[in-house]
Amino acid sequence: MASQEPKPGDLIEIFRLGYEHWALYIGDGYVIHLAPPDGYPAASSSSAFSVPGGIAVVKQELLKDVLEGCNYRVNNSLDRRFKPLPVGVIISSAKELVGQKMKYSIVSRNCEHFVTKLRYGRSHCQQVENAAAEVGAFAMIGAAVAGCSFAIMKYQK
Repeated sequence: MASQEPKPGDLIEIFRLGYEHWALYIGDGYVIHLAPPDGYPAASSSSAFSVPGGIAVVKQELLKDVLEGCNYRVNNSLDRRFKPLPVGVIISSAKELVGQKMKYSIVSRNCEHFVTKLRYGRSHCQQVENAAAEVGAFAMIGAAVAGCSFAIMKYQK
């Protein structure tokens, strides 16, 4: 299931169909993460696409419950770019937020932004960065194809 046992303050990347859900491990089997508010029957506790009305709730739940049968890994790869805050600060900051409603946006305020803000003091989302790079690459390919087509048509005249 996981390549290594999580430690308090670790970021947990959960592999869902089509995206990754992120949580912060706080110890004793628990994580803190952004999830849809209670009372939304179609909403899985960790689905990125089911947060209604742009509002999410900070929840503390057992990791095994949040996994919903999916695989996960400890992913602190941003430690190479950003210095993690002290573990005590990370955990206390996360616990203070449990139960609070927060604005949610899949592009700028998602679960990965939430946990990286707790660990590093700054929001970051590699999924959004990767998607933007892919869109940019497709746009560049499209422009190159259009440019080549235009040049060929111009040459044939």
